[in-house]
Amino acid sequence: MWTRGFAAADGCAKLFSLPHRFFQHCSAKDRMQAVLTKYRSRLGLILLAYIAFISLGLPDGLLGVAWPSIRANFGRPLDSLGMMLIASTTGYLTSSFASGRIIARLGVGKTLAFSCAATGLGLIGYTLAPAWWTMVALAVLAGLGAGAIDAGLNTYVAAHFGEGLMQWLHACFGIGVTLGPIIMTLGLTHFNSWRVGYAAVGTAQLALAACFLLTLAMWKDGDDPAATERPRRLTDYKTPIPETLRQGAVWLSMLLFFIYTGIEATLGNWTYSLLTEARGIASQQAGFWAGSYWATFTIGRTVAGLYARRVGVHTVVRSSLLAALCGALILWWNPLEVASLVGVGIIGLAIAPIFPALVSGTSARVSPRYAANTIGIQIGAAGLGAAALPGLAGFLARRTSLEIIPVYVLAAMVLLLVLHTASIRRGDAAAA
Repeated sequence: MWTRGFAAADGCAKLFSLPHRFFQHCSAKDRMQAVLTKYRSRLGLILLAYIAFISLGLPDGLLGVAWPSIRANFGRPLDSLGMMLIASTTGYLTSSFASGRIIARLGVGKTLAFSCAATGLGLIGYTLAPAWWTMVALAVLAGLGAGAIDAGLNTYVAAHFGEGLMQWLHACFGIGVTLGPIIMTLGLTHFNSWRVGYAAVGTAQLALAACFLLTLAMWKDGDDPAATERPRRLTDYKTPIPETLRQGAVWLSMLLFFIYTGIEATLGNWTYSLLTEARGIASQQAGFWAGSYWATFTIGRTVAGLYARRVGVHTVVRSSLLAALCGALILWWNPLEVASLVGVGIIGLAIAPIFPALVSGTSARVSPRYAANTIGIQIGAAGLGAAALPGLAGFLARRTSLEIIPVYVLAAMVLLLVLHTASIRRGDAAAA
């Protein structure tokens, strides 16, 4: 039995990066125990990362439901929402852009703990805010925390785990976005206060920060006495950000994220308007069809976790974009009313794996030395794309018609496919 246990332990040791010297001087039983201990630690980190990404999505789902009550509370006009969004985006971009350097200095565990605490304090601060300007200031704090959590977890998972786990990590964000409106609705229904929803989510963020603090040792690799026997991970590099920004491949990678998230957000923001105002579909039916985009999106990331590692990240991105192009063509053509539902559903299912796959493929595009910094920069570029490209789509639609939306999305997908192909060729040439 222990012979079989030794073989299994030896294989798992490689998988979980256990020191080879340790295995040379221990019994088979001790080896197996070491593997099981390491496995439980890694499993705990994975679960904690998934919970963190659910919590990352929660605030995004709160604001839309809470905004009518917030603006009534502070006597603000409808478009004041933009002030909070700009403030939170500014904080998000700042921390995500600098996340590579922050992680190199503090480590992943401390970065996540401090970031969750910042987000939690910002959300709880909303519940105590006496004036509108404090809401805007607190949005910067909440954004700073969210950007560092997003970039930090993406960097850690890309450095330590496979593509399948990356896909499931991002599926958890969809769960959080779905739960957020439910939590806020319950707060408004049962307590007649938007502050209750933010208090609940803020408290959860602080509890998560405490979990990260209690598990700091589990997030470290440097304490391993045989650490020199393993390959360097993305989080081991301490490359200066200015040096990273001098790499052309980094800017190309940033552009990939800018365009992708722009596509994702454009469809999420404009599908309902396209169906109701341009195609005359009843609001209830259009709401269901627009909702199918996010439903198939979540399903796509969940399913992708099962096959992504086997086929490779580059294949995932290419095949997903080609399938999404087919969906966009159907949405544009629209020969029958049901074609809109089919097109939206195909696009949501197809593009879902792209963002996690692009994150996992960062080191192949820019080299491991620049990958940790680049992941944070990419997250910042994604935030810009999600804000800028839907706005450009609205600008074009106002001057033409809403039927420009499918054409706009189709053109962006073609551009993304061309840029991704160029980035892979550049990465292959650099590696050679």
